[in-house]
Formats: sequence, C-alpha cells, structure tokens
Amino acid sequence: MSIENKELNFEETMQELEKIVQELEKGELNLDDSINKFEEGMKLSKNVSKYLEEAEKKITVLINSKDGEITEEEF
Repeated sequence: MSIENKELNFEETMQELEKIVQELEKGELNLDDSINKFEEGMKLSKNVSKYLEEAEKKITVLINSKDGEITEEEF
C-alpha cells in the first residue's frame, strides 16, 4: 500500500510504519521491494516527526505564580 496520496493522522501513520518495520524484519522481501518499503518508511518517519513537532508547539505549561494565580506559558 502506497502512502503517496493518502492523508494519515498520527496513529494511522504509526500503524503503517509498524507494518513496514515488521515486513522488513521478516526478511522475505526481495531487494527492490525492501528498498521501496524502506523509502516509504522514511517518508512516514518524517511525517511522525512533523506531527510531534506540531504537538510540542501546542503544549503549554501551567505554572503557579507566587500569588497563587495560574499563568500559561508556551512550551
């Protein structure tokens, strides 16, 4: 299954990446198929990294100030 034209969310991307890893670990693919799966896995890995970077940007840290007020700061 090619991921070229398919928009996957984080969980779907991780599932696809895990499938590729399992296929490669079995060692049953020929060299060309292994290379194609590896390339597809690298694309998925980059997408996972993008998802994680975006999530990190959205994280906020709640900090109790000295006067008891809760303030929000960007992570």
